[in-house]
Amino acid sequence: MKKDYLWLQISSMPYFRGLLRAVEGRFYEEIDLPSPTLDLGCGDGHFASVTFDRKLEVGLDPWTGPLREAERRGCYVQTVQSEGARIPFPDGYFASAISNSVLEHIPDLEPVLAEVARVLRPGAQFAFCVPNHQFDPQLSVARALDRLGLHGVADAYRRFFDRIARHQHLDSPEVWTERLEKAGFEVVRWWHYFSPQALAVLEWGHAFGLPALVARKLTGRWILVARPWNLILTQAITRPHYEAEPEHPLGVCTFYIVRRKS
Repeated sequence: MKKDYLWLQISSMPYFRGLLRAVEGRFYEEIDLPSPTLDLGCGDGHFASVTFDRKLEVGLDPWTGPLREAERRGCYVQTVQSEGARIPFPDGYFASAISNSVLEHIPDLEPVLAEVARVLRPGAQFAFCVPNHQFDPQLSVARALDRLGLHGVADAYRRFFDRIARHQHLDSPEVWTERLEKAGFEVVRWWHYFSPQALAVLEWGHAFGLPALVARKLTGRWILVARPWNLILTQAITRPHYEAEPEHPLGVCTFYIVRRKS
């Protein structure tokens, strides 16, 4: 039976996050990730626990709280608290690596990418995804403000959204290709995904997801009743975007498969 990443995500987290993670989860079905695998910026481990049918060998993250949650989930053989620029493993230790929607949050990327290249074996694949240069221009509220001629307000909204999303980099494939090659990688393939329409669902979900935030603060759970009848509307809103063609020329995120140079 084919895994329903959407249900697995939206039944346990706010739908605006769950939709994006569900779309991304499907991509990994076609990617070979031989052991040992590094998950750079693993956070609380929720994504790995839903996406992969085996334990990944190492989940690495700098933050104590999320890492403890990842340990409780049991989706890694080992969790390690460390910055990405100082990965405490020897050269060529890992046969593959992933980093799901993490690198866009790191101000100084070059040392992190060089360190990932160091701990990967020659020829090993590194799969990661990030929002791209089309993200800010496609934000629905900002586009509406632009149509009204309120360009200053639109730009302020974009800056506000990037701040709450903690975006440090929203770059094109050309910028990423140059950055990766300097770090010792060659790009195998990339594609854009997550349409402007899907972005609008994510964008407005930040406001509509406030009840889930309250539930999380009070109970430790994002979704209090994870039953299909309780999430009928949520599925109606999100499933068309989940089922849509995964690649989109105006997609606001980009998935990369790169290889450590020999």
